[in-house]
Amino acid sequence: MQIGEKIKRLRIEKQLTQEELANRCELSKGFISQLERDLTSPSIATLTDILDALGTNLNEFFREDPEEKVVFTKDDMFEKSDEKLKYTLMWLVSNAQKNSMEPIMLILEPHGRYVEEEPHEGEEFGYVLSGSITLHLGKKKYKVKKGESFYFKPNFNHYISNNGTSLAKIIWISSPPSF
Repeated sequence: MQIGEKIKRLRIEKQLTQEELANRCELSKGFISQLERDLTSPSIATLTDILDALGTNLNEFFREDPEEKVVFTKDDMFEKSDEKLKYTLMWLVSNAQKNSMEPIMLILEPHGRYVEEEPHEGEEFGYVLSGSITLHLGKKKYKVKKGESFYFKPNFNHYISNNGTSLAKIIWISSPPSF
């Protein structure tokens, strides 16, 4: 861990100049400058004073937060199929249920359909990667072709069907998660 770099980041977050931080800790601006460039190391007492001035403490400062997963590979994805309804559902982000949105890929075989969902809070977005689908929203139907997208508030029962003769692939995002 680069102590100086982390102190500088905290100082900037608190909108303090090096001189203001130095004055609050009864240190010189030069010492703060050297510390931020990792040219010197503070004693524990001095570091504690600096961290107090920055609104944190030793435990918080040295706590290593696990790095947030950003890239998800095929190994992270989970797949479920329904032979009767002729669909395959792939969760693209592992543990997405804890996030504010949940992206999936839905693959519908010819004459396949996804489960009908009841009205719920949130928003739904989809993009058709291949084939074409019919989006059923209550009593209304919308044809959505390859390269087109859909967006709606799920205030009605809704589902997607593939009335065509070729495979349909859709990226579908629900916020909050509902799949």
